[in-house]
Amino acid sequence: MKDNTAEVLAIEGREVRVTHPSKPYFSRQTKLTKLDLVRYYLSVAPGALGAIRDRPLVLKRFVDGAEGEAFYQKRAPAQRPSWLRTVTLSFPSGRKAEEIVVDDAAGLAWVVNLGCIELHPHPVRSGDLEHPDELRVDLDPVPGVGWDDVRRVALEVKSFLDEMGLHGWPKTSGSRGMHVNVRLEPRWTFVEVRRAALALSRAVERRAPALASSKWWKEERHGVFLDYNQNAKDRTTCSAYSVRPVSDARVSTPLYWHEVPDCNPADFTVLTVPKRFAQLGDPHADIDTAPGSLEKLLELAAKDESAGLGDAPWPPHFRKMEGEAPRVQPSRARAAVKNPTAKKPRTKAPLLVVANSPSREAAVAGLERWKSKHSEVAALLAADDVLIDSMRGRSSTWTRIRVNLRHVPEGLRPPQEIPDPDDDPTREWRSGRPSKQD
Repeated sequence: MKDNTAEVLAIEGREVRVTHPSKPYFSRQTKLTKLDLVRYYLSVAPGALGAIRDRPLVLKRFVDGAEGEAFYQKRAPAQRPSWLRTVTLSFPSGRKAEEIVVDDAAGLAWVVNLGCIELHPHPVRSGDLEHPDELRVDLDPVPGVGWDDVRRVALEVKSFLDEMGLHGWPKTSGSRGMHVNVRLEPRWTFVEVRRAALALSRAVERRAPALASSKWWKEERHGVFLDYNQNAKDRTTCSAYSVRPVSDARVSTPLYWHEVPDCNPADFTVLTVPKRFAQLGDPHADIDTAPGSLEKLLELAAKDESAGLGDAPWPPHFRKMEGEAPRVQPSRARAAVKNPTAKKPRTKAPLLVVANSPSREAAVAGLERWKSKHSEVAALLAADDVLIDSMRGRSSTWTRIRVNLRHVPEGLRPPQEIPDPDDDPTREWRSGRPSKQD
């Protein structure tokens, strides 16, 4: 059944209306319509549902396609099918929201029709929203670090998890990194799971100090950052088989461990993953069969604390946590120790903002223009002097690119200019009156 604005799909006895099915969702390197994206998800539905079923979902909506601005929607839409259920989550702020739970292929198609190019489930099941059943290891390379190092760190993670009696399930992130998920018995709180993830990150850093980093502050990171804070409550990452909003429509693809040493994330796209799924099945199909225990990781966390390694920084929107060190950049802390009576400077690191844009590609293009304009300065930058941040506001995401001029003599440092492009989608609400935030 078709008309000019919608196509109705019959999916397992339910009808799902796909509005504007021919709307371009990817229009650059790969050409895909909204209906193409829905059909991709239906082709891998058993795998995609294995990662989100019975879990509340944050809706990350790209209503103008992958090249458009995304926004996060925590609350379930008021207009939704009667067969879609919801659960009520509480946030660290104390506020609550009713969120969608997707249990079947029809529900999967329905959320994709809303513009959810990628899927963001919480690490809890609907029956117990306070005890995660998944620890998430997020391997995030700093700018300039190659894919080979990501794979090496992933294999260090596997080796360490084996020693802890835990099974890791690897997948590409669909971008530059890799994820390793660990299924857990739902016996520990969010705080305990994050504490275990921090202990894991520090242990892998000790094993591969030249490759891996557990440091939260970007000025201290190197190599591949193990983002333990992805396990804090209310944080989500893209799930297995999620499509990422990059020009070749890459997919966050589950892998077998024997594939990790030779895998290439560019091989896994909307155009290739359905055939792979049909031929190989889902490498994560058995992830729920043997949930593990955090006891050994928490014992390691206790040893770290007794050795003087306290809690590491939490995400900035969390309240100050018990045992957390002062939430201040190390360079500022060192300056305060050297001159405790001096007035604290507003900014120590010589940072310049060179681009703000909802499009990562547009921001990176702006960085290249800045480098061309300041070629002498650009030649002095180290790989980790370029800071590419995925920023998340109240409901919008954008890419901010900064350069750290610490290796540039003061006489050569250019002044702060108007970023190019300069499209920060949160500027309007930040410059007005304060808004409530979940």
